[in-house]
Amino acid sequence: MSKFLSIYFLGLSFFVCQFSFANDPIKEKRTAQTHIAHYENVLGTSLEIKTSVYDEAQATIAEQAVLNEIERLSNILSGYDANSEFSKWMNTHHQAIKVSKELFSVLNLFDQWRLRTNGALDPAAELVNKIWKEAAARSDLPSQELINNAIAEVKQVHWILDAKNQTATHISTAPLKLNSFAKSYIIQSSVAAAMNAAKLNGIIVNIGGDMVIKGEMNEKVWISNPKADAENDAPIDQLMIQGKAIATSGNYRRGELINGQWYSHIVDPRTAQPTNEVISATVITDDATDAGALATSFNVMKPSESIALAETLTNVDYLIITRNGERFESKNWKNLQAVIPATGSIKIIQKDWTKEIVIGLELAQQTGYAKRPFAAIWIEDADNKTVRTIALWYNKGRWLPDLRDWYRKNGSSLSADPSTFVSITSSTRSPGKYTMKWDGKDDKGTILKTGKYTVHIEVAREHGGYDLLEQEVNCAKTDQQFAIKGNSEVGAVSVEYKNKSDN
Repeated sequence: MSKFLSIYFLGLSFFVCQFSFANDPIKEKRTAQTHIAHYENVLGTSLEIKTSVYDEAQATIAEQAVLNEIERLSNILSGYDANSEFSKWMNTHHQAIKVSKELFSVLNLFDQWRLRTNGALDPAAELVNKIWKEAAARSDLPSQELINNAIAEVKQVHWILDAKNQTATHISTAPLKLNSFAKSYIIQSSVAAAMNAAKLNGIIVNIGGDMVIKGEMNEKVWISNPKADAENDAPIDQLMIQGKAIATSGNYRRGELINGQWYSHIVDPRTAQPTNEVISATVITDDATDAGALATSFNVMKPSESIALAETLTNVDYLIITRNGERFESKNWKNLQAVIPATGSIKIIQKDWTKEIVIGLELAQQTGYAKRPFAAIWIEDADNKTVRTIALWYNKGRWLPDLRDWYRKNGSSLSADPSTFVSITSSTRSPGKYTMKWDGKDDKGTILKTGKYTVHIEVAREHGGYDLLEQEVNCAKTDQQFAIKGNSEVGAVSVEYKNKSDN
């Protein structure tokens, strides 16, 4: 993996690149700029907004429109906010309540997909998740009685909708969450809000790995490897996508550990058991809610059932990966794959390392929607020479010098190629938590000799704090583990030298 491919894989906070438009004589006189912004603590995960505009002010307008729409719909659909419209409606029983068109639409979507998937998608999956979380806290499995009771509660009719009067009557006793649709619905609505508010050539909104791509943006999209555990691991596939919605669901980032065994956070509402056959499903459709529903359902259903369901729908492409490594693709999948250029020769000094350095970075918690700070993570050898830049997050060129230690040592070598910038689709990630790896190779892919190396982490926030942390690791020795406490922008850092994970 090249230096700058690795850099972008972790995401730039804001970068400007240029595109030409050959067919429009007016557009030929100007160039469109792509602006990228990152936020944390958005719907319990991270947010990336990309806009292609001729006027930088329009990017700002679009960005604010996206944030405003996310906030507005979160106040309606959130199952975590006691003051949301959905939460207040959940406190009613056997009353026909006039609800907003947004809440009515999402409830109606659940009804449709619950039927289409034969119950694999159900808002009462929240009940099943709850009993498994409680079991994990006890370090014990749920009793069969709890499982049976959960299945019975899930099978209830949860609400009755009246389209004419736009009312919803809550009738079940099971705890409910709208997660399977809420995020997808919000992404799609926020894109529409931005397109209406600003003059855009195109926009991409990516929340926690699910995204909508609209307008004149033909985007390179990487699909995270479900068996990898770092942000900069190689993707399992690379696509070129335009004018579509993409959702990925998988069991590799969230779940419960009970007596040494991992249980997925994705559960089958019909059996009240965590799923274990499928570890990742990526779906590409015209509609974000369809993509979200199918990606979740395909983790619950058997691959044969998922394929049969997809064949009844139009314009649905998918990639399903099982725990045994089986790969199921839609017939059109290969037409979406990006052409991967051949790599040049790599100088071999020694065999691949059997160990790797794993860096865990946890940003300091911020309140509300918080822009991600600028950051650089790099490796220096015993002569204090940078051998690998693992992550570089910055805000245009003018903000790069704020990472003053990295910039002083390496700034003159930066010449990033915009054609390598990609979007990432993956299972939903926790906000502010990042994992990176170093495999002993330099920026050119050369395998270095084992020995002493130092991990450097620099984090700076505009009008905020600054952290500069480092940890020496002797890669000629056995396993090592270090914990570093941050100051203002970094909550904590872990550095571990261990055997390479089996991807």
